[in-house]
Amino acid sequence: MDRVARGIGVATNNVAEYTAAIEGLKRARDLGAAHVLLRSDSRLLIEQLSGRFRVKNPVLQRLHTEVRGLAEGFTRVRYEHVPREENREADRLANWGVDEWLAGGGATWTPPARAPRLWEEE
Repeated sequence: MDRVARGIGVATNNVAEYTAAIEGLKRARDLGAAHVLLRSDSRLLIEQLSGRFRVKNPVLQRLHTEVRGLAEGFTRVRYEHVPREENREADRLANWGVDEWLAGGGATWTPPARAPRLWEEE
């Protein structure tokens, strides 16, 4: 089994899940796979990719389109939800990627300043 782990910077969990799916499909393509089983502990990701849930968020819509485009390059792609407690290796790799990012480029990251108030209460 091949593994990919890398930090992606500051992102939502859903963006991270889609990014992982994209990276996994790219790696499967590079290895010459024809049939792919994409497993994730994100029910939202699996349901959206399976077409059972709509993708409303504009950022996720772009990522969803990218995943679907990559999936078209395979003979068959199946999507499977895996309960988080059965997905410990993926969590370990995700944490490793975050740690690597924090040790490198993420070491100097600071949260953005609070947005100014639009209306001041008197």
